[in-house]
Amino acid sequence: MSDDTASPTPVARRSLLDALSVYARPSVLVVILLGFSSGLPLALTGTTLSVWMTESGVSLGSIGLFSLVGLPYTLKFLWAPLVDALDVPVLSRLLGRRRGWLMATQIALMAGILFLGLQNPLASPFMVALGALLVATLSATQDIVVDAFRVERLDTSEQAAGMAGYVAAYRIGMLVSGAGVIALVAYLELRGVTRADVWFWGYVAAAAFVAVGMIATLMAREPTAPVREEGVGAVARVMSTAVGAFSEFLARDQAVTILLFVLLYKFCDAFAGVLTAPFVISIGFDKATYAGIVKGVGLGAALLGGFAGGFIARALPLATCLWVGGLLQILSNLAFTAQAMIGVSVPALTATIVVENFTGAIGTVIFVAYLSALCGARAHTATQYALLTALTAVGRTFLASGGGYVAEATGWPVFFIITAIAGLPGLALLAILQAKGHFRNLAHEDRDTTAADPLASADRATEKAEPQQAR
Repeated sequence: MSDDTASPTPVARRSLLDALSVYARPSVLVVILLGFSSGLPLALTGTTLSVWMTESGVSLGSIGLFSLVGLPYTLKFLWAPLVDALDVPVLSRLLGRRRGWLMATQIALMAGILFLGLQNPLASPFMVALGALLVATLSATQDIVVDAFRVERLDTSEQAAGMAGYVAAYRIGMLVSGAGVIALVAYLELRGVTRADVWFWGYVAAAAFVAVGMIATLMAREPTAPVREEGVGAVARVMSTAVGAFSEFLARDQAVTILLFVLLYKFCDAFAGVLTAPFVISIGFDKATYAGIVKGVGLGAALLGGFAGGFIARALPLATCLWVGGLLQILSNLAFTAQAMIGVSVPALTATIVVENFTGAIGTVIFVAYLSALCGARAHTATQYALLTALTAVGRTFLASGGGYVAEATGWPVFFIITAIAGLPGLALLAILQAKGHFRNLAHEDRDTTAADPLASADRATEKAEPQQAR
C-alpha cells in the first residue's frame, strides 16, 4: 500500500486528538470549573428552596411568589457596566480586573448561601426572601464576570470547547445544589439530625462547593485589560461604559436584525420547553418516571450534546453551525408531536427526552459561541453579553408565556407543530444576516481584535506551546 493511501488515517486521528486536546488547555479547564461555580447557586433559590419551604409548611401561594427572586438573572445588564468600569478594592490590585471581581463575588456568594441556610422559611419568610434575592443577585453578578472572562480569555479556536465544557459543568453544578443537597438532607435525617438542622447543613455543603470557583479564579490568567483614560472619575467611567456598550453595538451594520435574531433564534425551543413537564404528566406519565428519565438519561444526553456542539463549532463555519442548531431544535419539537400521538410509552419518552436534550445542548453551545463573537470590545464585554443574554430571556420568559393557552386551544400534537414553525422566523433572519455578509464581518472583527492585542496572542501562544515543551 502506498504512503498516499495510508496517510488519511493518521491525519484523521491527529484531527480527533486536536479536537479533544483543547479541553486540556489551562484556559479551557478554568472556564469549565467556573461553569460549575455558575450553575451551583441556581437550585438553591429554586428547586431546593421550594422543597425546603414545602417541608416547612409554607403555603403554595407563597412558594410560587418566590419565583420572582430569579429576576436578577434577567436584569443583570443594568449593573453590568459597573463590572466593566470599576475595580474591586484590593482584590483587583492583587488579582487583576476580572479575577478580582470573580473572587469578590465568590466570597460574597459563599456568605450569602450561609445566610440563607440559617433562616427559617415558616417563621421568617421575609428573611428567606431577602437571602434568596441576595444569592440570586450575587450569582447573576458572578455570571456577568464569568461570561466576560470567558469571551476575553479564550482564543477563537477555544470558544466552542470552552462553552461546551462550561454548559456541562453548569448542569453538574445545578445537579449538586439540587438533587445533591436534597439527597444529603435526606441522608442526614436518616442519621437522626433534626429537620430544623438538616437544611442548614445542606446549604453549608453547597457553600463549601463555591471553593471550586475560587480555585479556578486563582488558577486563571488575567485577560488583557483595555487602556483606561487617566483622570476620569468612577461615575463618569460607568456612564461612559454603559453608553459606549450600547452605542458601539447599535452602530454596527444590521444591528436591529442582529437583535431580532438573538431574540427569536431559541424561541421555538423556549416555546415548547415551558410546557414539556406538564405535557408529559398530562398524557399519563407519573412524576417519578419523568424525573428519572430527565435527571438520568436526559442529563447524559445533554452533556454529550454539549460536547458535540463544541466539536461542530470547531469544525464548521459559524453560520453553518447556526443552521445546524436551528434545524435540530425545530426537528426535536416534532419528536414531542410523535410522543403525543404514541401516548404512554417509556421507551418512546426516553427517546424523545434524549433527542430534546441532545439537540438542545448542541444549539445552546453554538448560539452562545455566536453571542461571544458579537462581544468583541473588551471595554464593554460584560455589558454587551449581559444585554444579549437578557434579550434571549425575553423570548424564554415573556414571548413563550402564552404557550398554555395555545396548547389548550389546539391540543398537544398541533401545539408542538406550532412550536416547530415558531423556529422559522429565526432561520429567516439567519438567512438575511448571512446574505448581508454579517458573518464575514464578524470574522474580520475577530482577526482585527487578535492583531490589536499582541499580549493576549502571546499568552495564548505560550499556553499552546506548553504541552509541546512537556513532550
